[in-house]
Amino acid sequence: MINCIIVDDEPLAATLLEKHISRIGHLKLVGTAENAMDAYQLLQKKSVGLMFLDIQMPHLTGIDFLRSLSKKPPTIFTTAYRDFAIEGFELEAVDYLLKPITFERFFKSVERVLRYKTDAQEDFIMLKAEGMTRKVPIREMVYFESQGNDIKTVLVNNESIISKATMTDLESILSEKGFVRIHRSFMINTQFVTAFNTHEIVLGTYHIPVGRSYKSEFDAFVTAVSKGSVNQ
Repeated sequence: MINCIIVDDEPLAATLLEKHISRIGHLKLVGTAENAMDAYQLLQKKSVGLMFLDIQMPHLTGIDFLRSLSKKPPTIFTTAYRDFAIEGFELEAVDYLLKPITFERFFKSVERVLRYKTDAQEDFIMLKAEGMTRKVPIREMVYFESQGNDIKTVLVNNESIISKATMTDLESILSEKGFVRIHRSFMINTQFVTAFNTHEIVLGTYHIPVGRSYKSEFDAFVTAVSKGSVNQ
């Protein structure tokens, strides 16, 4: 779980970021601030792994605030202005997002942070289900199935978890961890594959169809199997 804060003097922009954050199980919002001074106080009190920082704020800009910090948390700039992009990247910001920020663009930015985390987060993902956030080991996940606005996660013990997520989100996190999307509605953990043909892949007692539009992914999977290198 990555603790994050929002520093933005625009209520609507801050509210949108809060909604985006709530959709990603790996993120936990631990505070918001409307200016640099309040943000500094938050950083003194909280352990922050990611800061969403506006640039045009009263008294002190986000650029100057970040520059003033001796210990800079990973930062994603959120702004309505393109003019400060070079300065932002000179401060080694993770990304520079232009408002209004779509969830798709937001997720791509956050994924950069998730990708470079090297602690235990790589061994599990967080799924929000039945009013709880659940920590689920990646090695126990057999396959995912899209069901409308939900995702069904089938585990090795035959348990199913229905969570609020999207296949795109999961694919971005798990595609480099031995998972392959073989159908618009299915993504599988290749370590559980026991048999396959051109129409379906078998994972023990589960038979998962191969979608026509995912032929390239299927071909890549078959090639990996033939080389004995599905899981790197």
